[in-house]
Amino acid sequence: MNERDQVLQAAAELVSAFARNDREAYFGAFSADASFVFYTLEQPLLSRDAYQALWDSWRAEDGFEVLACTSRNAFVSLQGDVAIFIHDVATELRMQGEQHFSQERETIVFKKQASSLEQQGHWLACHEHLSAMPEGLPSP
Repeated sequence: MNERDQVLQAAAELVSAFARNDREAYFGAFSADASFVFYTLEQPLLSRDAYQALWDSWRAEDGFEVLACTSRNAFVSLQGDVAIFIHDVATELRMQGEQHFSQERETIVFKKQASSLEQQGHWLACHEHLSAMPEGLPSP
């Protein structure tokens, strides 16, 4: 499998884990030092642990649950051992008993892991940036 396909597979697995509320697989797709910028938060989250703690508080306090998540218009730019993955994402969530639907654009930066032979070719997300979809664009 070529590197572009490896990144697309890593991104598909990340989105799939999110869509099915698989906390372990979802956060396992990120490096420990990953950073997260979400337009819905006042401050960036500067580690996977910080995001996991927020996720857990959403679940405990707000009944946060992902109902569906789909990706389209994927693009991968390979930059050596770094890959930039861009896509449009449609998400359906439940919070505080209400369903919410969002259409967003997301950039995920992946870094190729080569610390051991069994991890060669394995890509982990090291940064995620979520933006609101510009108004006036067609729905996915």
